[in-house]
Amino acid sequence: MMLSTKGKYGLRAVLDLALHSEESVISLSAIAERQDISISYLEQLIAKLKKAGIVNSIRGAQGGYVLSKPPSDISVGEILRALEGNLNPIKCSELSGEKGCNGADSCVTKFVWKRISDSINNTVNTMMLSELVEESRRIGDNINKQNL
Repeated sequence: MMLSTKGKYGLRAVLDLALHSEESVISLSAIAERQDISISYLEQLIAKLKKAGIVNSIRGAQGGYVLSKPPSDISVGEILRALEGNLNPIKCSELSGEKGCNGADSCVTKFVWKRISDSINNTVNTMMLSELVEESRRIGDNINKQNL
């Protein structure tokens, strides 16, 4: 399974919000500049994140975006699913719970896809945005110390 740029850039944008919105709201142009993402693409990503309840918008001249809840309450899985949809490695009725696969009763490979799907979902569901914030700050601190 490969995530698209929606997942990659969207996760970076949410992490940017988590790192910078503690003091004030953050404009899309600030995120776009720091993350090297076009504003028009970022608008599409933020719209999906807003619809999923991950970010809130603040209107007005000093408006922008903030996280809707603390980073410790936002999982990476929640972010990725808001941007990508389900994270199943393949289209399989066994994973989606849908009926319609004629070979489901005799399909052995569905067990492989189920284990892969469970592993992916377990990983991203238990990894919280706050962990990425901590790691980002740790890496940033190390870079700053090396440049002294």
